[in-house]
Amino acid sequence: MLTLTVVGIVSGLITAISPCVLPVLPAILTSSIQEGARSRRRPLVVVGGLVTSFAVFTLLGGILLSSLGLPADVLRWAGIVTLAIVGVGLAVPAVGHILERPFQGTRLPQLNRDGNGFVMGLALGLVFVPCAGPILASITVLAATNGLSWGLVALTVAFSVGIAIPLLAFGVAGQSIGSRIRAVRERLQAIRVASGVVLILTSVVIATNIAEPLQRIVPGTLAEIQERIENNNGVRGELDTLTGREDQPAAPAGQLSFDDCEEQTSDRLANCGPAREFVGIEEWLNTEGGEALSLKDLEGEVVLLDFWTYSCINCQRTFPYLTAWDERYRDDGLTIIGVHSPEFTFEKVVSNVDDAADRYGIEYPIAIDNNFETWRAWDQRFWPAHYLIDQTGTVRQVHYGEGGYEDTERLIQELLDTPAQDLVEADPGNHTQGRTPELYLGWQRLAYAQNDGVATDERATYDGTPTPELHHFSYDGTWTIEGERAIAGPDARLNLRFYAADVHLVLAGIGEVTVTLSSEPDVTRTVRVDGTSDLYDLYEGVPVEDVMTLEFSEGVEAYAFTFG
Repeated sequence: MLTLTVVGIVSGLITAISPCVLPVLPAILTSSIQEGARSRRRPLVVVGGLVTSFAVFTLLGGILLSSLGLPADVLRWAGIVTLAIVGVGLAVPAVGHILERPFQGTRLPQLNRDGNGFVMGLALGLVFVPCAGPILASITVLAATNGLSWGLVALTVAFSVGIAIPLLAFGVAGQSIGSRIRAVRERLQAIRVASGVVLILTSVVIATNIAEPLQRIVPGTLAEIQERIENNNGVRGELDTLTGREDQPAAPAGQLSFDDCEEQTSDRLANCGPAREFVGIEEWLNTEGGEALSLKDLEGEVVLLDFWTYSCINCQRTFPYLTAWDERYRDDGLTIIGVHSPEFTFEKVVSNVDDAADRYGIEYPIAIDNNFETWRAWDQRFWPAHYLIDQTGTVRQVHYGEGGYEDTERLIQELLDTPAQDLVEADPGNHTQGRTPELYLGWQRLAYAQNDGVATDERATYDGTPTPELHHFSYDGTWTIEGERAIAGPDARLNLRFYAADVHLVLAGIGEVTVTLSSEPDVTRTVRVDGTSDLYDLYEGVPVEDVMTLEFSEGVEAYAFTFG
């Protein structure tokens, strides 16, 4: 158990320095800058609240919610609402006074105008969604299926301690920086307001999932380190002991176990034993009329079974490959089935899974495995993991985690006996390598405008180059360049040279933007701006370097280009 405890701490450390922590990091940093002697303990209190609620509700959340008959995602939404309330209390002192009144004269944690650090940490723990690995998978599944044990509690505490160490370092660093900056010390009320705004924005970011693309960009070195630590034989053995998997019978002669297939033969077809059926599936998505599927009925087809859960960043980075394979090989006889086994209780809500499937363009069937019955039937312990099954119902390849996409696609082609074709090149980080960075059009963050000069906050006419340098743009025609936006005047145009697969522009106002690429001068696209401030799509296709010319209706507001 000592080895597993150490690995749990290391796994938590890696999780807390990965982009998975991005949605809660601003709240931890800003919450540390408060006045008074007690503020020296504030990072410890905030992080202590986070890891306490994360550990307790990871272990007991499912049991608590089922016993009370509450929706599975109520804890997550309680955390989001609490963050927003604490944020409003900080940002608006009058509201803070109202919030603290019910708690005056009691020893209960207060939602007060200073923002109770422990309450804030508790709320952050409810919405914290770390990157998945074998350690977290074991904690989640054991808590949901086997109940509590001392070994499980020790592993959870170790993982939480690992998470706490970097987060506490971030908090202390933010506090130290703030205490040394005179402007911060002299404007503590303004800092409180800013902290409140950060908390409100954090709750919005988490509720709308808009940080997911950033979270998916996990450095490869971190993923490799986590894989080496959590997936070695010693750790596997201890996890098997904790879960009871060490009692699994040996594979028959001539047949490999799933683990041996994954370790020894993931780049070639092997005999990994017969496929196991779906059991305990609560509901099916993306099938005709919600009809249940069975592997027996799918004999004669090649099946790729993918175990996933929608908030798992590691899983999200596999979706571009899975959806591309589904589109390319479905008519040739490939059926992809996603088995959704939830990492957290809020992922048990079927409508949340359905929304995620729409968000990621998943059109293949999804089995809702909320009770982990199919997970256990397949001796699962990883998110993501996939099993490639041939036309006779035999598992021929096993792969745990991310990567190995080229090997899997080659084996799919081999089983389907399809004509040779180039392998799918997808972008698991949801961005094009070397793409143009975000370009702002307001003068406050203006860095890539290729004009002789820019007038601020006044209407001016520009004569911009039609062929700017790569990753640059030029104003042309009449514009009013304000701090955060550029407002189009008569004959307003932008010339942009970019490299990307997707080009988007944040626009507001009412009017039209006409888009033309130099590579297709006779083809134009009209983007209608309907008064909604939003991200509008200008180009979507293959990665390309090109010059884009945009012609604006007078009064349309442009804020920033983003690229994918």
